[in-house]
Amino acid sequence: MSWRVAKSIVVASGLLAVTLLVTAFGYQSASGLGIPSEALVTVAIVVVFATVGGAIVFRHATNPIGWVFCSTSVAAGLGAVSGAYAEYWLSGNRGDATLGRVAAVYESSSWIPVVLLPLIAVLLLFPDGRLPSPRWRILEWLAVIGLTGFLLAALLRPGRLEDFPISNPYAVDNPLRTVIEATCAVFLVVALVSSPAALVVRVRYADVMQRQQIKWLAWAALLAVPTFLLGVFVGYPLLGNEVTSTVILTSVLSLPVATGIGILRYRLYDIDVVINKTLVYGALTVVLAATYLGSVLVLQLALQSVTHDSGLAVAGSTLGVAGLFRPLRDRVQAGVDRRFYRRRYDARLAVESFAARMRETVVLGSVERELTGAVADTVQPASVTLWLRGTAS
Repeated sequence: MSWRVAKSIVVASGLLAVTLLVTAFGYQSASGLGIPSEALVTVAIVVVFATVGGAIVFRHATNPIGWVFCSTSVAAGLGAVSGAYAEYWLSGNRGDATLGRVAAVYESSSWIPVVLLPLIAVLLLFPDGRLPSPRWRILEWLAVIGLTGFLLAALLRPGRLEDFPISNPYAVDNPLRTVIEATCAVFLVVALVSSPAALVVRVRYADVMQRQQIKWLAWAALLAVPTFLLGVFVGYPLLGNEVTSTVILTSVLSLPVATGIGILRYRLYDIDVVINKTLVYGALTVVLAATYLGSVLVLQLALQSVTHDSGLAVAGSTLGVAGLFRPLRDRVQAGVDRRFYRRRYDARLAVESFAARMRETVVLGSVERELTGAVADTVQPASVTLWLRGTAS
């Protein structure tokens, strides 16, 4: 898949997730039941998963973690709009009955892709998108079979739906369905409990920077996995569906947050370059647009007595903004580096200061001290040794 195609798919998936979320709020308002308490968490899941996943795909289109995050965002939006439409249909038998039943059935099982997919896949594949070794492939297959089979079995489960006062109209009351559901549930538990071990294996062979990146996701896994297991077996019976679902979704949200911290703080996936350019050119666009509009207005007022045509003001403003582009971009870049990339900014200042001093230094001892000092300030190595090749006599 080319980068251009991947970019188009990511943008389309983000827009789809947001559109589904907005549509869900519209149906919730139309049903007269108000916005549920977990709606804020759902909004955060859609936005955070889409943002972090899109950033990863934009930089590394072949890394499946970015696609898992984007898929989770769309699944969360689809679950939200399904529940809202089902409530809208049940509140007054409005809308299409068939679509309402389908929406109710899917919403009752929509937590499976939203919660289990990132919980298992991200822990297995973080950070490079590959398994720690080929021996882990069996766990990958258990996860795929378990997720697919458990979701299908849940959609066909007989009896009353969990979130709606109707029975499942597409239920299959068959012992084979029960066996498949139980087997896939066991597969999922094995994958869910074993996937954090992949992080432990990676830490053993990682360098210092990679350990810092993995550390944040390990803390998120330590929060999310026990929270999910306790919520399923203890939380739902004691606290009810609404409170427990909110707590579980909040814990799952820690996965993209931890990944985002790795991206911003420890240069995970080298996305800091993308973020740097986004900050620079975003701020530059705002400043240039404001300067252009302001100069057009000022020049029109100043030249109103001379000419009634605004073309001169527009032309003058365009030339002025074009002349400002290069120096203004350098200033914005320096400001972004000074505020968000301080180490890079300090290193550049040290190099510039070293170059200025070298113009006036000719003594070899002074050159040696200045060079070793500049290397220590910029690269910050454990030790510095300077070797000078001797000249033949």
